[in-house]
Amino acid sequence: MQRTLSLAAPSARHPFRRSVVTGRVERARVRDEGDIRLFALSFTAFFVCFYTFIF
Repeated sequence: MQRTLSLAAPSARHPFRRSVVTGRVERARVRDEGDIRLFALSFTAFFVCFYTFIF
């Protein structure tokens, strides 16, 4: 017989498990344009270096 782990159950005896919040909190997703800019900059720099070595 296997029991499922329920961290926030009222019958949890460990103090940490009793302190865990039962509800789930979802964060608002923030679109970070920095990653796209860094990728574009890195790709362009690699292309320029590669193109310079060829010609």
